[in-house]
Amino acid sequence: MENGNEIPEDANEHCPGPQSESAGKSDSCAGCPNQEICATAPKGPDPDLVAIAERMATVKHKILVLSGKGGVGKSTFSAQLSFALADMQYQVGLLDIDICGPSIPKMLGLEGHDIHQNNFGWSPVYVEHNLAVMSIGFMLPNPDEAVIWRGPRKNGIIKQFLKDVHWGELDYLVVDAPPGTSDEHISIVQFLQETGIDGAIIVTTPQEVSLIDVRKEVNFCKKVGIPVLGVVENMSGLRQPVADVRFMRVSETGEEREDTEWALEYIRQNAPELLNLVACTEVFDSSRGGAARMCAEMGVPFLGKVPMDPQLGKASEGGRSCFTDQKCGVSAPALKRIIAKFIPDHAISGSLVDDGA
Repeated sequence: MENGNEIPEDANEHCPGPQSESAGKSDSCAGCPNQEICATAPKGPDPDLVAIAERMATVKHKILVLSGKGGVGKSTFSAQLSFALADMQYQVGLLDIDICGPSIPKMLGLEGHDIHQNNFGWSPVYVEHNLAVMSIGFMLPNPDEAVIWRGPRKNGIIKQFLKDVHWGELDYLVVDAPPGTSDEHISIVQFLQETGIDGAIIVTTPQEVSLIDVRKEVNFCKKVGIPVLGVVENMSGLRQPVADVRFMRVSETGEEREDTEWALEYIRQNAPELLNLVACTEVFDSSRGGAARMCAEMGVPFLGKVPMDPQLGKASEGGRSCFTDQKCGVSAPALKRIIAKFIPDHAISGSLVDDGA
């Protein structure tokens, strides 16, 4: 994307270029798969880019968190990454550009908060003194309000988040993007590219139906010149302490009856050492090698696996960090190891890389 008017590979013949005023509107654009995106994307030199560059001059590192599909835990990863960086005493900003499905306010425990303005612009909402959050979720009259916006309005609000929000001095700005490769992704890249994007972390689940779209996400990053910092395989098997497992009896007709108390008492009486074990099972099919194999094939880093942990889900629902919640004993260590791979070694605190939850 160094050349803003570079012709996409799948464009029609006589394509005027995505930065042309006639992009998406000329006769030659009819039937092109990029027509809608080109028609709605910002065109030509944008004076607001100067304002964005000035705002972003005080941000040292910018990380995009992407996914090919929804529901793979991308926002959970964004939230916990932000908590981790804040715990390491960095100044952190978390920007939610998932305009139609903003879940970051919920995952940071900030539901019901409003955005305020001051002499410097919009003020983000703070979880802690060093963790600031901005999301369209703070601007909705009620959390169930549907956001039904076309590309230009989405582009406009993302631009406002970048040029009008007073982030102050930040070590890291984490950008939680919607799934796929749509208007929001093109906008954030165009608006931030001149200020420098460290790279993207892509979140997936192990099964091939998810990896198909992750390959597209990797190719998107390569086309627009964003380094792929790595891929995270989330929900990589269910891991749960035996003591937290529910036990059911299922009849031949499919009727269920819970027998957890009986089962745990039986274990305590006959094999108490089993209560110190973690029960593991594969939820998604990873027989084709999962994200690790895909990364090897595509030449991008594989950052690691995060197991499906019910306690991590509860921490996210409650807007809490899994690193301070002692219950996330299987997911927190996995997340710590992953984060340690793309944060400079000299900056990692001992508490973050310690395998204890």
